[in-house]
Amino acid sequence: MKKLFLMLAAATFAANVSAQNTVITSNKFGDNWYFGINAGVATNVKESSDGAGDGFFKALAPTVGLRIGKNLTTVFGLAAEGNVFTQSNDKWNAGSKTFIEGVNANLLGTFNLSNLFGTYTGEPRAFEIIALGGFGWDHTFNHASKENAVSSKAAIDFAFNLGAAKAVQFYIEPSINYNLIGSGSSFEAIKYDLNRSYVAIKAGLNYKFGNSNGTHNFANAQLRDQNEIDQLNAKINELRAESNSKDGRIAAANRTISDLQAQLTACQNKPAPTAKVVVKQNAQLQPIVIFGQGKSTIDAAQYASIEMVAKYMRNHKDSKILVKGYASPEGDAEKNKALSEARAESVKNALIKRYKIAADRVSTEGMGATADLSEENDFNRVAMFFDTTVK
Repeated sequence: MKKLFLMLAAATFAANVSAQNTVITSNKFGDNWYFGINAGVATNVKESSDGAGDGFFKALAPTVGLRIGKNLTTVFGLAAEGNVFTQSNDKWNAGSKTFIEGVNANLLGTFNLSNLFGTYTGEPRAFEIIALGGFGWDHTFNHASKENAVSSKAAIDFAFNLGAAKAVQFYIEPSINYNLIGSGSSFEAIKYDLNRSYVAIKAGLNYKFGNSNGTHNFANAQLRDQNEIDQLNAKINELRAESNSKDGRIAAANRTISDLQAQLTACQNKPAPTAKVVVKQNAQLQPIVIFGQGKSTIDAAQYASIEMVAKYMRNHKDSKILVKGYASPEGDAEKNKALSEARAESVKNALIKRYKIAADRVSTEGMGATADLSEENDFNRVAMFFDTTVK
């Protein structure tokens, strides 16, 4: 048995070295646990020395058990199990008089031989061979005395992983179990003796709980090869160069914006023109306010015209102004009528609120759409000023 454990340990190390390029997703504490139940029969390997007639297949004892375990790697794991042996006849375990012949508890190491000698592909195979071995405790309910013993178990599971997620595992398990040290007046040395052993064959089901990787089993990590990494680095460098080029263009554009802002500030700081406003024969004043298509808001550049009219009204205290709004002929006539009225009202509000002209000196009229002011539609979207006091 000692040689078997050494061989399994050496094989596990060799498999880990050979699979060093395969990376498995992290195994957290709550990952790769399973729980199972099993049932079967057990029988003594040899007849006991007292001639009780309890030899191989002469006294079969039914057994049921529970198992809980955790797979630490794709090859190695740990499991704890408990088994109950029920009475078959008076030839098992020297004729116990109780229904339960004995109980057994084991702590086992598990070795997935399929993964040990093959490559784990990211999910369990449909069929796997798993070796188990470990130590435990036996307690038998003998008619003369209750007996305890240190035990050892070796087994092979022929396992079938079921379902699309392979969350359920069905297995057939033959095993051999040794009673190593009995509880007499003095303990005997550890000895693997067929006279103190029994074999069992059981069938069981394990359920594998869900893992943090979204599956019920180990999963291969998604790794990139060096060639792909080099290609990604080249793409990153290309994008970085493109970003630097755009930064340069943005800096140049910012300088242009700064120059234009300086020019605008210089224009705004120039003194207002002192030229006298000329009144046309039909009482129309020369300044006009131009609007964007479909808009009734006043652009900043258009306030110069409104300011000239306001200055005219301050110089002519008795003057009253009619603001006529126009729209270009595109679109619906009713909407253009409303747009022309809104443009006239915007100019009136600017005169009253911005330039402090009395509200009773300003009136408005929406003229609707026109194509008569100019051949260019841009110059038909205007507001015009008329002095109603001039004859």
